[in-house]
Amino acid sequence: MYKLNRLLRPKSIAVFGGEEAAEVVTQSSRIGFAGEIWPVHPNKADVDGYKAYRSVAELPGAPDAAFVGVNRHLTVELVKALADRGAGGAVCYAAGFLETGADDEEGQRLQAELNAAAAQMPIIGPNCCGFINYADGALLWPDNHGGIKLAKDGRGVAIITQSSSIAINVTMQKRGLPLAFVITAGNQAQTGLSEMALDLIEDERVTALGLHIEAFDSVAGFERLAARARELKKPIIAMKVGRSEQARQATVSHTASLAGSDDASNAFLKRLGIARVDSIPAFIEALKLLHITGPLPGCKLSSMSGSGGAASIMADSAEGRSVHFPVLATDHRARVKSILGPLVAVANPLDYNSFILNNEPAMTAAFSAMVSGGFDLNILVIDFQRRDRCLNVDERGLARKLRSFEAALKTNKANGAIVCSMPENLPEEHAERLIARGVAPLFGIPEAMDAAQAAAFIGNAWREPLAQPVDTTAVGRSGTTRFTLDEAEGKERLIKAGLPVPKGERANDAVEAANLSQALGFPVALKALGIAHKSEVSAVRLNLKDAESVSTAAHDLLPLGTGLYVEHMVRDGVAELIVGFTRDPIFGAVMTLGTGGVLVELLRDSVTLMLPATRDDIEAALRGLKLYPLLEGYRGRPKADVAAAIDAIAGIAGFVQKNAGEIEELDVNPLIVRAEGKGAWIADALLVLGEKKHG
Repeated sequence: MYKLNRLLRPKSIAVFGGEEAAEVVTQSSRIGFAGEIWPVHPNKADVDGYKAYRSVAELPGAPDAAFVGVNRHLTVELVKALADRGAGGAVCYAAGFLETGADDEEGQRLQAELNAAAAQMPIIGPNCCGFINYADGALLWPDNHGGIKLAKDGRGVAIITQSSSIAINVTMQKRGLPLAFVITAGNQAQTGLSEMALDLIEDERVTALGLHIEAFDSVAGFERLAARARELKKPIIAMKVGRSEQARQATVSHTASLAGSDDASNAFLKRLGIARVDSIPAFIEALKLLHITGPLPGCKLSSMSGSGGAASIMADSAEGRSVHFPVLATDHRARVKSILGPLVAVANPLDYNSFILNNEPAMTAAFSAMVSGGFDLNILVIDFQRRDRCLNVDERGLARKLRSFEAALKTNKANGAIVCSMPENLPEEHAERLIARGVAPLFGIPEAMDAAQAAAFIGNAWREPLAQPVDTTAVGRSGTTRFTLDEAEGKERLIKAGLPVPKGERANDAVEAANLSQALGFPVALKALGIAHKSEVSAVRLNLKDAESVSTAAHDLLPLGTGLYVEHMVRDGVAELIVGFTRDPIFGAVMTLGTGGVLVELLRDSVTLMLPATRDDIEAALRGLKLYPLLEGYRGRPKADVAAAIDAIAGIAGFVQKNAGEIEELDVNPLIVRAEGKGAWIADALLVLGEKKHG
């Protein structure tokens, strides 16, 4: 871990380079940096009125922070000189290092030289714009930005992004979000995103953390970050990119076709209690809500608006989400109705109508009655009128609504948000005033619901025990030769591990298959060996009830594969699951659990879990499947042996962890779950192993 305090909170800044460096000097002066600014230039006497020096050696002292805005070759030289001088750290602006790709040998060499030159001095980048410290008014930033220095004793959120462009855009937001720090991580040659984040959450002026992630710098680093964030009660929002098919592993198994790198990333963030959003507006709104309320204690929302249309839109916006608008209890509804009168239909979301608009005491009473229901977040929908085009803006009516809502929140000690249906309908100055009064101004209904869901997710995650560290034993096995065991070989290994596999035997011909079927007991299943997806080529016959049927089926199947496998038939299944594992290059063995059978890719009802997975993790994953009602006995059907299914899944996961060094993929499809007390059985298994290449 590198100590970043001097770099991120400098009292002296050295600046190297041409136009970009000059811009750093200008921006530092504009923001009101109170420390020393030391430009370094071979020819100029001064830069923007600040005395220029000729070299690192000429500087008055060892700078706390340095902006190195020169070409990539000179960057390495300057970083070494700064490290030797005892500087606190440097921002490396130049591109052309490892981010240029594996084919650029010079870029790889220069990155290694840069890290060696820095030694123990922290560096940010290369290929980044640097950072802005709005809390202290210190920046190493060679471009425009839209933020302002925090007021004395002010607090705000910290944002780290791997994209300088996104960082610039975020500073330009007009949504009232107070920023304490903005850092661009670049290619993270030395100091990773998680290390920067660990420093920022320790700052008492930082309330919440937002991360734009292209790739995780360190699994262990993110685990430390999540644990510390929980201790400090500082929530984290992530916007993780990379949902493309190109991130997927080889697709020998059904599991690999379901589970891609993005699914693993999602599971990892969920495990850490870091909420994920998918757009920049949702990212900003979630940070804003968390800055004001912190994580929400639950998922119950209330909504109030002066329009039935708005109430309907709010109701629809919760569809398919964990956050929701619960139906009002009878006594609660009566309290609200006693104030609004018989002509108002009281519900949640509430259209409070226009009868109380000019009566502030009545409005306050109605809002307070509604908020008294113990909701986790209370929403008042208001779109502000345009002052530039409207002749008679009802400022007094707006003020009455806001005062009434704030009084209702204060009386009930409740969380509240003003939500506008369109982002442009809430002026920034109003947003800033609301934040100052502890009310979250949320721009856009979908984004508001994203924010509420993220805050509720974190609140729920923090109530659960901290997850075990991810087992990354299986990471780092590039350059392997993959080979697939046939079903007989694969199941033999599973049986030796004590897993629930029906009795079965390999057969070389039809006569042997018929004899084995009699020994196993009818009915049996007969399969052609050496075929990954048997159902796709009709390489399996089920429910064969006599030797003659087995013999006939064997003659049909023998030409398809490398032999036959005859197996005692698992009957009376209530449901079929897929339990699969692939090797992720970052997280190691990753489990996919979902609805199985021949329609697995079509239904795509699955969830991804990190290892190790507890029984509670597995049960929660099962409950999240669309299939789960079937396991509970849907419409009079028998209940499934869920406990046995969990035992089997946990056992399979344990087998994979124990053999993580050689397993590339494991695909159990289906795991047939029978009725309560009758167990769960591995009906088909595809096991892909890997050997490290030599030479």
